[in-house]
Order: sequence, then C-alpha cells, then structure tokens
Amino acid sequence: MKYKVDEKGFYGNFGGAYIPEMLYPNIDELKRNYLEIINSKNFRKDFEKLLSEYVGRPTPLYFAQRLSKKYNTKIYLKREDLCHTGAHKINNTIGQILLAKSLNKKRIIAETGAGQHGVATATVCALMGIDCVIYMGEVDIKRQAPNVARMKMLGAQVRKAKSGSKTLKDATNEAMRDWINNPVDTHYIIGSVVGPHPYPDMVTRLQAVISKEVKTQLLEKEGRDYPDYLIACVGGGSNAAGLYYHYLNNEKVKIISVEAAGKGINSGESAATIKLGKIGIMHGSKTLLMQNDDGQIIEPYSISAGLDYPGIGPLHSHLYETERARFVSVNDSEAMDWGLALSQIEGIIPAIETAHAFSILDTMVFKKNDVLVFNCSGRGDKDLETYIKYFKL
Repeated sequence: MKYKVDEKGFYGNFGGAYIPEMLYPNIDELKRNYLEIINSKNFRKDFEKLLSEYVGRPTPLYFAQRLSKKYNTKIYLKREDLCHTGAHKINNTIGQILLAKSLNKKRIIAETGAGQHGVATATVCALMGIDCVIYMGEVDIKRQAPNVARMKMLGAQVRKAKSGSKTLKDATNEAMRDWINNPVDTHYIIGSVVGPHPYPDMVTRLQAVISKEVKTQLLEKEGRDYPDYLIACVGGGSNAAGLYYHYLNNEKVKIISVEAAGKGINSGESAATIKLGKIGIMHGSKTLLMQNDDGQIIEPYSISAGLDYPGIGPLHSHLYETERARFVSVNDSEAMDWGLALSQIEGIIPAIETAHAFSILDTMVFKKNDVLVFNCSGRGDKDLETYIKYFKL
C-alpha cells in the first residue's frame, strides 16, 4: 500500500528515526513491540472496551442539515468533539497507555499545545493510576488556562517550556530531554503523527478508528461506505490521519487538508508548513518544516494553539508530494469567523483548530450530490477566552 509506512519507517521520502544514540534503546523497544502488542487479542479487547465505555465511541456522523442547505451539498460532521475530554486525542492516549502497561512502564510523559493531548494523557494516567508529567509551552499555558486546570485536577504535573517560542515545538524538546534521562521506567506519549518511527505509524493506527467508523456510518446513511471528500485541519496531523487512514488507497475519495496561515502566508506570522516548508529533520523525523536559509526552525504562529507547529507529520508530507491530498491555508480571521458561523448555523461551538477546516466551503464549489465529511476534531470550550476577546462577546 503506497501510503503506508515501510519497514524503515518511511512514507516515500519522509519519516525515519533520526535520533540521538541515547534515545536508541527507547525507540528500539517500541519498534520491536508496538505492532505485536496493538494487534494482540488482549490489547484489542481492552482498547475497544475503553473506547466504547469510557470514550463514548462510536462518535456520531452527523448530517449538518442547515449547512448542507446553505452550500447546496451534503455535509457530514464526524463528531470527535463528543469524545470524553472533548477531542480525538483520547483515541491515541488510551491505546498508548495500554501499550505502556504491556511494556511495564511506571511513568508517562507527554507534550501538549492546545492542551487537548495533555488532558487526554492526564485522563488515562488517572484511569490507570500511573504518574504523569506534561510539558507545555509557557505561552500556551497562558492561552489555554482551562486545560491546564483540568490536567492539574487529574493529578498531572504540568511543566513549563520556557525556551524558543514557548509553544508546542519547545514542549516537545523538553519532553524528549526527559525521556533521554529516564529511559527505563518512562513511556513518552507523543500526541500527533510526528516524531521518530514508529510514532507516526502507531498514532495513525490508533486514530484510524475514526475512518473505520465513518465507513460503517456512511454505508448506513448514503448506501456507500466512502465520501467524495474528506476534510480536516492539520497541525501535526493526527485527526486528519485518523480520518483518512481507511481511504488512502481509494482514489475516488478526494482529500483536503487545511493548515493555519496565521496572519497570512507571507506575513512572517504563519504556521502553513506545506506552503512555507522545506525538507528537514525535526523531532527525529524527516519531513517538511518551516526553516530559514541556514536550516534554523522558524517560529510558527497561529491563533490556534493546536496548529502552531513548524513541521507536519511525515505521512502528510508524503500525501502532499504524491498529490494525494490538496493542502489549503486559512488565515486566523477566516477560522474565527467560521467558529462563530458553525456555532450559529449548527449549534456546535468548534475548537479553533477545527474551525479552520470549514473555510474551504467559501473558496471551493461542490456538487449537489457530493458527500463531504469534515472531522470535528475538538470542541470550543478550551477556546472560549480567545473567542470572547476576538468577538468582544
């Protein structure tokens, strides 16, 4: 399958495991064991039970009637915002905590940007009674205060990343340093389809429950198990990877990935990795990333804390290079307007990350019988302060 990872951890030209020697034992242990564990009967049984009884899966595939009427096409929303903790992130953390237990790990670390992955990690650590440390950029801690409070309530220790832009990239650096210093008893739960192999593949497989459900749900609603278009926002890209997974080899299904242009592609304040990026290595993986002529990482910017990452998962770089996915960049203002629009048209307040995806409805024309599936990756509770300030509510 040309969109799946190869035995060396590459998607075409992207991926791999570019790691310091001190991380080799940790990564090697994962590489040797992850597929056997996640395909085992015991893992599947525990994973599916928790997804059903604890996360609340399957999440609805909701036909957005008013939105469909307004844009004269068929629009479905995959309601990942209704998962326990308010986003798709918990699909991955449930899987990885079960994996960590199989490997006899006693301590969990994670990085977080918007705080959704941090909350999802703290949640499963509380569920399993395992120590939890979350690294989060100082800037993100300020703009995502409700999620920081949630993590602390759940018993996690939240550590500030004070270097660089003090956002997601820097939190990831701090988490990797911790892991190098604590290789034996600690498992690092990466929250997106980034990092060294096997993380991008492992996280994609755990999030693939999204597209698996969409196939069943569409068959029931439309009499066929595939849409014409799949649309998702992309930062690192885990919600998108989960939505696309079971459709990657079905060329009838068009894929639209929406990234954050911030204040504009050429404004100097953007997170549009595909549009601005060049091939480089970051966080153990070869991918497209925002860098200057000297190869230094350019600080990303987006109004959305979950999208201001200067790289992108290697799977998405491959989907771009092979033209399997079309990438669109959306400014802060367009995303914010859609946050309000979706709230008032469908009664669903989306995370600002999610709101980016809907902007394509204003720039692309679809046929009346086209079936569009948007991934509603997270709910907007965490962003209320940003919405309040922006719209002076």
